[in-house]
Amino acid sequence: MKKVQQFIENQAFGVCTRLGEMMDIPTSHIRLFFIYSSFLAFGSPILLYLALAFIRDVRKMLRRGRSKWYY
Repeated sequence: MKKVQQFIENQAFGVCTRLGEMMDIPTSHIRLFFIYSSFLAFGSPILLYLALAFIRDVRKMLRRGRSKWYY
């Protein structure tokens, strides 16, 4: 089950794992928060999740020293 969870987390940008590590909260609680709040707020937390994923990827790319924005 752990391998399946890691595969899904890697495919889903790793936002929940990173937030859980930063705030010392279990990742499952953060995932449930995003799921329930998406139903209650008609999907707007999905936009927050995607924005966090974008920020995380940009920061990772800048740490490596490679930027795709320059030609």
